[in-house]
Amino acid sequence: MYTVVREPEPSLAPPGIDPELAERWLVAFLRDELIERRHVHRAVVGLSGGVDSAVTAALCARALGPQNVHAVRLPYATSSPASLSDARAVVEHFGLQERTIEITAAVDGYLQFEADADARRRGNVMARVRMLVLFDQSAKLGALPVGTGNKTERLLGYFTWHADDTPPVNPLGDLFKTQVWALARHLHVPPALIAKAPSADLEAGQTDEGDLGISYPRADAILAQLLLGYSDAQLIARGFAAADVALVRGRADGTHWKRHLPTTAMLTNTAINEFYLRPVDY
Repeated sequence: MYTVVREPEPSLAPPGIDPELAERWLVAFLRDELIERRHVHRAVVGLSGGVDSAVTAALCARALGPQNVHAVRLPYATSSPASLSDARAVVEHFGLQERTIEITAAVDGYLQFEADADARRRGNVMARVRMLVLFDQSAKLGALPVGTGNKTERLLGYFTWHADDTPPVNPLGDLFKTQVWALARHLHVPPALIAKAPSADLEAGQTDEGDLGISYPRADAILAQLLLGYSDAQLIARGFAAADVALVRGRADGTHWKRHLPTTAMLTNTAINEFYLRPVDY
């Protein structure tokens, strides 16, 4: 007698999370990656005033102690004042070390030669200057920069290459945005940060969901099913909007290159990352 195992139906809801278990696992991950593997006891986090960086800072505080977490606010001239105050609320709530470094002069020092740069190019310059500061502050403090990008942003390619996804350790990279919100509530991140519309704060009125053309809950639900191997036709048949599926699939497929290290021309059988891996990578 044979037992037929039916494939589960694709869910129209974004994936859930066990926040308490996630907290324990991510705190252990940070301690292992920073203290045990790298012998580093301090972290530097770029605190934007958004929920992702707030959750990252909270996890680092639990893993290393708040006195060892250096939160750096990096405003540009057009940054929202609310972002600075929200970031300050996180610093005070979790008892972090804090510094504010204005990046306007550094960014404009280059952009004065590129007066026709559009918003996308200007935003990329800002993101890369911010990462330059975070790495230099880490060198100064004997710390490690910790990344804040979530799984949704990474799968949709919604980040600046060699900027947002550059830090060597990232506790949120396997959490969808909706899962980050759930974890933020569990960690008691200030409610105002959880409630406000996510924004890269690179220009006035800009929001993540406006740029992406889809809400995070809808994107997360589709991404979760795409990763399980469901076809576009299967998802549409189960109730997902065809336009949403096409948008998410197109962004995920079209930005695959951003989720890899630079492509290396292989001349030997010991090419780093192509063949040579440390034991833990196998």
